[in-house]
Amino acid sequence: MATVIKASCQDCGDVELGVSDLRVRICSVDELSTYVFRCPTCRMSVVKPAEPRVVDLLVASGVRLEHWDPPAELFEPHPGAPITHDDLIDFHRLLERPDWFELLAVDDAR
Repeated sequence: MATVIKASCQDCGDVELGVSDLRVRICSVDELSTYVFRCPTCRMSVVKPAEPRVVDLLVASGVRLEHWDPPAELFEPHPGAPITHDDLIDFHRLLERPDWFELLAVDDAR
């Protein structure tokens, strides 16, 4: 008999999934867990936090368990102010110029 797992999509609401439709992921650094599935209705990827009890239940039901390592960039120092919405607009406007590459190359050479 196939195991049916009920989960919820933020757009479609409650959905029913099989064990092969989900993955449980555990981070190797902080051991925080999530479960991931593609909504059978809207086809969007859904990621939900999973407490240890939920992880145990899903894995016992046959859901595949994955351990993942966060990218090294997360642990690098990031000096300076964060990029703002205005910075993105300015960059977009710069890329609309035909000489955008030359302007960036000059700034990079300084």
